[in-house]
Amino acid sequence: MRQVTAAPDRMMRRGASVVAAVALAAAVGFVLRFDPTDRVADPTGPCLWHSLTGINGPGCGGTRMFYYLLHGELAEAARHHLAALVVVPFVAYLGVRFLASAWLGRELPALRLPPWIYGAYIAFFMLYSTVLRNLPWMPFSWFDIPNLTP
Repeated sequence: MRQVTAAPDRMMRRGASVVAAVALAAAVGFVLRFDPTDRVADPTGPCLWHSLTGINGPGCGGTRMFYYLLHGELAEAARHHLAALVVVPFVAYLGVRFLASAWLGRELPALRLPPWIYGAYIAFFMLYSTVLRNLPWMPFSWFDIPNLTP
């Protein structure tokens, strides 16, 4: 780690980190308060994509994946949104890196992935979330996300 020089935008980064922490806490509180797996309608209503098209889309299962991740059930989290779960450790590291820079004045090493990795992930995410999860045979049917709200 190297020392980051005091920059005028450091206060803005600290403020942004507080806003992000409040947003994350609100998301955690919402998911813990309104269990997305209990077949009771949440205040946000059913998934709009699923309601309009009748198939799983890019966001379907994301809230349930987050719920199972919070409860340490990785297999269920993977079942509900594998493509989103794969990226969680990378996003967590970026958050820790940002916090270290804003609050401790230390810059952690940057993620240095080749550009094709990002393109491959986006292609995988779209293929998985809009095509593979909607196939009716195993192993893909295991990833099907039923619409739980009445």
